[in-house]
Amino acid sequence: MTDMFHLGWFLNFVADEWHDTWGDGGRDFTGDFYVEIARDFERAKIDYILIEDKLMVPNAFRGTMEHALKQALVPKHDPVPLAVLIAAATRHIGVVPTMSTSFYPPFLLARVASTIDHISRGRFGLNVVTSAEDRSAQNFGMDKLYEHDERYARAGEYLELVTKLWESWEPDAIVRDHETGTYANYEKVHTIDFEGKYYKSRGPLNTAPSPQYRPVIAQAGSSPPGRELAAQYADTIVGPADDVTRMRAYRDDIHARMTANGRDPGDCKVLYVVSPIVADTHAEAVAKRERLYTDPHYVEHMLAEISAITEIDFSQFDLDEPLPELTTNGERGSLAAFVAGGKDKTLREMVTGSAMAGSIPFVGTPAEVADQMGEVMEQVGGDGFLLTSPVMRLNRRYVTEITDGLIPELQKRGLTRTEYTTTMLRDTLREF
Repeated sequence: MTDMFHLGWFLNFVADEWHDTWGDGGRDFTGDFYVEIARDFERAKIDYILIEDKLMVPNAFRGTMEHALKQALVPKHDPVPLAVLIAAATRHIGVVPTMSTSFYPPFLLARVASTIDHISRGRFGLNVVTSAEDRSAQNFGMDKLYEHDERYARAGEYLELVTKLWESWEPDAIVRDHETGTYANYEKVHTIDFEGKYYKSRGPLNTAPSPQYRPVIAQAGSSPPGRELAAQYADTIVGPADDVTRMRAYRDDIHARMTANGRDPGDCKVLYVVSPIVADTHAEAVAKRERLYTDPHYVEHMLAEISAITEIDFSQFDLDEPLPELTTNGERGSLAAFVAGGKDKTLREMVTGSAMAGSIPFVGTPAEVADQMGEVMEQVGGDGFLLTSPVMRLNRRYVTEITDGLIPELQKRGLTRTEYTTTMLRDTLREF
């Protein structure tokens, strides 16, 4: 029997499905729409919401910003204030915005994360990325990004530093002693005097120890340096759902690396990105999938998306031919997952087969898809799925189909939680 597994939701703070029948036209950037759906996710007992981010307007596809703007890859708003808004409007679900180690000063990130962990009462996490685009670097005064492996070396030192900042106050430093008039014991607050190869900080952090003491760390690196960083620090990992065998091998590799780093493999949950498509009948779900993946707008959107995150112009390749061998200084893990998910296929087949969101096709009625997800998770061995819409933009209809159709079927089978039993995000992740 399949053990219970975790669910998260992967979203972008962008215009919703603005040209879809069920969208609102992409007019609202107040965050109200996302607060509304966050409450739906909480009602479905999803563990956390991870909010993706990029720090530029892409122009890799055909060398112009036209397609990123036409396809609404931007505007993309800062996920951190949205995380605060969602946390204030919910009681249980975790909020995990993306924050870049390449551009956030370490002290600033540590302070912001600690503050939001207080505001959310221990439900905050940060999705740690190194950023992968020269266009982002140029917005911060650089000509180009550091080389891929060096970015991860810097990120490792960065996380060592912010962890020391979070721990610069001992857990019981705040004493509130009315007799001596002492709020915090100065002997339990320490400078860290950190000086590494890339970063330097005196410390201590000037925020109180947060509820989780160390906010949850999410990470999405699939390359060897990315996996090693995750094995050292991550509490949850975004994994590609490209093939059951590779999914299991990925999780086994992460567990082996965690053990080598002296960590319990059970302390980090690998959630695989998938885009279930459900309908009242199997035929309707298949038809919905075919309509989506044969839509010319979808093909262009996905080509622009993969171009943006890898900084490879995919317009240069014939849609009806296999891809040549490719390398990038951008998101190597995303490129590898895209290529692996489309092995022996043409570029058109890769895109219309949803290689961007994993090649495992969860399609059918809610009951059928629940069975499919249970079978895959049993073969992989855990730990769960990170759900996202097929075009990585949301409309209320898709949310309802998942939260009111699919997830109740998963719950009936005992596959996902029916209640929150803990109050902090890390405890929620480690509950099973």
